Amino acid sequence: MPPLTSLQLRRFLLRSFSSSSSSIQPHLLFPHYSLSKPSTPHLLYLKPFLSLSKPFSSNPSQDPSELVQSLSAELLKNPSSDPLSITQSLDLSFSHITPSPPLILNVLNLSPDAGRTVLGFHKWVSSNPSFAPSDDTFSYFVDYFGRRKDFKAIHDVLVDGRGVAGPKTLAASIDRLVRAGRAPEAVAFFDRMERDYGFVRDRESLTMVVEKLCEHGFASYAEKMVKSLANEIFPNELMCDLLIRGWCVDGKLDEARRLAGEMYRGGFEIGAMAYNSILDCVCKLCREKDPFRLQSEVEKVLVDMDVAGVPRNVETFNVLITNLCKIRKTEDALQLFDRMGEWGCYPDSTTFLVLIRSLYQAARIGEGDEMIDRMKSAGFGDALDRKEYYGFLKILCGIERIDHAMSVFVKMKEDGCIPEAANSGVPVTPKAYKLDPRFVKKPTVVKKEKKRETLPEKMARKRTRLRKIRLSFVKKPKQMMRRAF
Repeated sequence: MPPLTSLQLRRFLLRSFSSSSSSIQPHLLFPHYSLSKPSTPHLLYLKPFLSLSKPFSSNPSQDPSELVQSLSAELLKNPSSDPLSITQSLDLSFSHITPSPPLILNVLNLSPDAGRTVLGFHKWVSSNPSFAPSDDTFSYFVDYFGRRKDFKAIHDVLVDGRGVAGPKTLAASIDRLVRAGRAPEAVAFFDRMERDYGFVRDRESLTMVVEKLCEHGFASYAEKMVKSLANEIFPNELMCDLLIRGWCVDGKLDEARRLAGEMYRGGFEIGAMAYNSILDCVCKLCREKDPFRLQSEVEKVLVDMDVAGVPRNVETFNVLITNLCKIRKTEDALQLFDRMGEWGCYPDSTTFLVLIRSLYQAARIGEGDEMIDRMKSAGFGDALDRKEYYGFLKILCGIERIDHAMSVFVKMKEDGCIPEAANSGVPVTPKAYKLDPRFVKKPTVVKKEKKRETLPEKMARKRTRLRKIRLSFVKKPKQMMRRAF
């Protein structure tokens, strides 16, 4: 008989344990009870299986990271396999595991290429008696399949989650449809979601769908949707502001102003969000077509805000400072930054980060460092994470300020932002900076000085030249060909 593999051995042990446990008395399962009674043959047969199956049933000391890697390896073993076989395999190998939302999220993040086998993982998680699926866990699976644009799998997950899935799952579904460019499908999803998946159609869910559509420039679909549902769910001012922002994201300023006029005639008040979106759209169009008109066009929008009685907020200044920095008017942005207090506004983390990047880009290194210190003293030091520091380092290396980039790197480590390589255990060794060949200074070629000619050499060169000239006037003899007779 050939030796059993590990998978066959596990199945054999579990089958033997399940068949024998029904016929064994409870006192035979404990060794201190079996001392007073004679042992039966089937107990002697069962004891080695019980001792072997104990590590299978529970392992509380297992490292969570190792468990995540084991589950991910099981999913990535055969991505094209049937989800049902994956469910059976997980039942056999990980029956002692109690899933949790962080565990599920880590496994999905670690298995981007698992494909449809994640459906089997979802069925295994849902069938675990000691785990209750929640809105969070269903949103994790929807996000995973949405990244792969597998909307049929999303449909299966939502059908299984009927009655449990809530606002987070709905937001994940709409977000993935819109980001995939399927705005008509997102509108149709909202129309049938209550009938097919049990989601509630109310003002909050409609506002969420409109926001997702407008964030990605599908304002036309969002406006048609709002107008068609006006008898059922009447729009509010927030919804109208979102629609104006959607037209501005799409770059259609005329449509945004047309909708703002309709809102004003309908009795709605245009909020600061809508005006800031219009201001950003005006700045963007001026940057693309005529940067010299930016200041005059911005003044018109700010005057409209003052006439409507809408006060400027920090987002208004962030829009202006960001667009000024994009056209390299850092000095004007700093002057506007100093005048924010006149309108009762104070900078936030976005304001500081935009100015720091612009100062570094303009090679104003000292002022950039001072702005970092001001940002920390203002209480926004938490926003200086690893990603922002990497952006600073990229700018400094791009303008060939390597020494200052190293000092910023040291400051990053002092603030507790450990580099990814060091955090992963990869040794970091300093190496010579490889300069872009386009910026390498070409070596200057030293021309050789012409050696002065001596008098005999000069006379010999003249004689040669005169001989060539004399010979050029000599008539060359014509070689006549003999006539053949």
